[in-house]
Amino acid sequence: MSSIVISGDTSGAVTLSAPAVAGTTTLTLPATSGTVLTTASTAVVTQAMLSTNVAGNGPTFSAYQSSAQTLSSNTVTKLTFTTEEFDTNNNFASSTFTPTVAGYYQVNAGMEVSSSSTGMILYVFKNGSNYKKLTNANPASITGLNGSALVYCNGSTDYIEIYGLIATGQALVAASTTTYFQAAMVRSA
Repeated sequence: MSSIVISGDTSGAVTLSAPAVAGTTTLTLPATSGTVLTTASTAVVTQAMLSTNVAGNGPTFSAYQSSAQTLSSNTVTKLTFTTEEFDTNNNFASSTFTPTVAGYYQVNAGMEVSSSSTGMILYVFKNGSNYKKLTNANPASITGLNGSALVYCNGSTDYIEIYGLIATGQALVAASTTTYFQAAMVRSA
């Protein structure tokens, strides 16, 4: 195996070694100054180290309702999510997700009631206004809804909340499998 050794100005050296395989391997360095990451660096790649349009380790969380919330009949109400399953960057508080990295986020939510209702609606609110209607169901009898949406957030002032409406006022089912709110970064801005 052939090697090139470049000695440092005061101490140390950099060694480039060719692999012991047939064929030619090319290493192309960028025409700008910077640092080449290796597995021996710190083994931690931050969002800032990634190129644009790479989600990497952006914020994500999952929370659910562990204490039943009662909704009034035909009233759009902010849903409360009192238990966090995880929150990778502390961006979830007071049932509100405020991501600190600009990008596109997959938002998932669900709600369920014990007694059937004649209608239910589940919404994604962005910055205090209805952004997407996830599900609108008006059958003769329904007990639950869930849905998802892709939402752009600017990483500084945008925030997301989940709202719900039921035709027949009652308590939501408080469980991680039924009344929940999740978001994950899928692509940076």
